[in-house]
Amino acid sequence: MVDSPPPQSPRASKGLLISAAAALVALASCAVVQFSQSKPSWAVFRESPKELVDEVWQVINREYVDGTFNQVDWQQVRRTYVTDRTYNTREESYTAIREMLEKLNDPYTRFMDPQQFSNMQVDTSGELTGVGIQLAVDEKSKKLTVIAPIEDTPAFRAGIQSKDLITAIDGRSTENMDVNEAVRLIRGRAGTRVTLTIQRGNQAPFQVPVERQRIEIHPVRSSVRPDANAGPVGYIRLTQFNANASAEMRKAIQDLEKQNVSGYILDLRSNPGGLLYSAAEIARMWLSEGTIVSTIDRQGETDRISAGSRSLTDKPLVVLVDGGSASASEILAGALQDQKRATLVGTKTFGKGLVQSVHSLSDGSGIAVTIAHYYTPDGTDINKKGITPDIVLDLSDEQRQALRTDNTRIGSEGDPQYVRALGELKTRIAQARNAVTSNASGGAAQTARPAATPAATPGAAPVATPATTP
Repeated sequence: MVDSPPPQSPRASKGLLISAAAALVALASCAVVQFSQSKPSWAVFRESPKELVDEVWQVINREYVDGTFNQVDWQQVRRTYVTDRTYNTREESYTAIREMLEKLNDPYTRFMDPQQFSNMQVDTSGELTGVGIQLAVDEKSKKLTVIAPIEDTPAFRAGIQSKDLITAIDGRSTENMDVNEAVRLIRGRAGTRVTLTIQRGNQAPFQVPVERQRIEIHPVRSSVRPDANAGPVGYIRLTQFNANASAEMRKAIQDLEKQNVSGYILDLRSNPGGLLYSAAEIARMWLSEGTIVSTIDRQGETDRISAGSRSLTDKPLVVLVDGGSASASEILAGALQDQKRATLVGTKTFGKGLVQSVHSLSDGSGIAVTIAHYYTPDGTDINKKGITPDIVLDLSDEQRQALRTDNTRIGSEGDPQYVRALGELKTRIAQARNAVTSNASGGAAQTARPAATPAATPGAAPVATPATTP
């Protein structure tokens, strides 16, 4: 469970959740999120559902990132939904709240009923029930879009891909459907099936039956890869930033250090994000100093998260990213790139640079509110833009399909992006060794990150959108 801290200022930074989508079918609500908690007032709510509507209005009025409320007269909204209306049931108040929030035209600012809010908190624990899809409503097309399937889940094994559109769930159209409703329809008892209708590019829509399962997600996998020239190389795949991620990452790095690896490949492909404190802690394992990420709210106030302690390793590092790498992944990748700690290899990342605050409301429901933009250490706003790797390497449709149908290829010689990352890492290891030799002989060490040269895979087909999950 995610612990909700006691009441605190809107700028509190505990319990931040960073992710790409508006919600996850087997993970959590996606966004850069700060958990806050209102003082419960169950008796008041039972007597007056209007109190809850006003409570939500007040949160938006106090915290929403855009002081113009996306050109909406927010005072008039209060007159319409609070002053001039009477509510007799909880459901009526929920409907009104959703109508209010829709006026902001912000898919990341959303209401969660008590069950949805509880699910979001439970999901970040890493023990999930569902099919393993990260979902969002695309801001431009307004279509229900797959950010990425979680590795080794039913959705992953069924072949669902990043950027797929889900046009129907068990035959019910998703037109104008919000993410919460989609999550409700896709989730269910373990062992049952849900049929998703998928639109992929220009292909005709097709149906994918997926069995729901109980999913325990260990976000970190690591191994040693022997290499005749570079020596042993540490490979770490991080699939999400959940409550287990930082502890598992720490253990992985420490174990690999004991095995005297020469350098690391950190694989963030298809990682949709997660908890901010997890992202910050993991960044500090690779960085000893410098800014990790900055956020700016509607008052123009800046908060910075920085590295300030000794990293676990300073050995050469290459990071793999793709179009499914979002939010917390982009914060980590952006920090490592801007601080010249790592070379990035792969394709452009998702481009999610907004911060949400999640509030527990008086009846046990919750609301996520966009409160800030975040920026990489160099001040780059990656929202809707993504991060371009130092070495851009796309995959052909055939290569992606091969990796999807046989995930043992991921991080192996059958994975072209991994092979390119390994080549770059070997170069960095050699340069680090030369720097040590130069120092020993009285020369100047070359410690800066080497310039990376863009490369292409022979036969790789260019695509208009960022690469799908490998």
